[in-house]
Amino acid sequence: MSAAAAGLAGAAVGVALGEPAQAGPADAAIRLDRLKLVSLSHVNDPAKTNVFPGDPPFELEVIATIPKDGYFLQYVREGEHTGTHWGAPGHFNEGQPLADQMNPSDLFLPAVKIDARAKCAHNADYALTIDDIQEWERQHGRIQNESMVIMWTGWEFKWGTPAFPNFDTDGTLHQPGFSIDAAQWLIDTGRIGYNGGTGIDTFGPDLGIDETYTVSTLVYNRHRISLEILANLADLPTTGAWILCGGHINKNGAGSTALIYGVIPPTH
Repeated sequence: MSAAAAGLAGAAVGVALGEPAQAGPADAAIRLDRLKLVSLSHVNDPAKTNVFPGDPPFELEVIATIPKDGYFLQYVREGEHTGTHWGAPGHFNEGQPLADQMNPSDLFLPAVKIDARAKCAHNADYALTIDDIQEWERQHGRIQNESMVIMWTGWEFKWGTPAFPNFDTDGTLHQPGFSIDAAQWLIDTGRIGYNGGTGIDTFGPDLGIDETYTVSTLVYNRHRISLEILANLADLPTTGAWILCGGHINKNGAGSTALIYGVIPPTH
């Protein structure tokens, strides 16, 4: 666990258990029951769920009902990256950790949100730049190391419609993402460091028109993760929140369809 995560968790647990707070001036003791949780995940629905080209469709089949069987149960068929999900480094890099080889602390990270909706609305192929990030930092302060850097494109509002994949007449996908230079800069400067990552409300951090997946290859490495097809980003503060990724973990999984929470301290 990172030092920042340990500080938050330690202070929260200590106060929740009634122990004297030991936090220094930079660490506020937080009661767990005062944390606010927001879901950053879409609900998967066979009638709405957009899937990446080539991925299997999302399907639900009722296999037990209360009148007949005494309980209700559905059979779920999906790819590991269906709907809102997180991806493990081994998703793009052979020999890198897969889902069952990650640490719990890799899925609990401080988060920042960069609102790029205005630029993306005018250019579906917009790539977030280093200048965009540095301008954000001039307003909000330096992004701490080992962070989850989330790009809010506004694509979440297109979910469940043909506007989400946004194919042109030639079948080319058009979605915004991170520029290669910005992804490399976030890595080189430590902002997403060893076990941070990038998040976005599109299919992934790459531009839709980039079939080389260069940004994904860069981000998915070491213990860095990518959060994809995020929702409800209006409820996530620009700074000060954390993300917590849930979901089942498969043996040698490329990641997991996930319930991703924004964890918001009471100061927000």
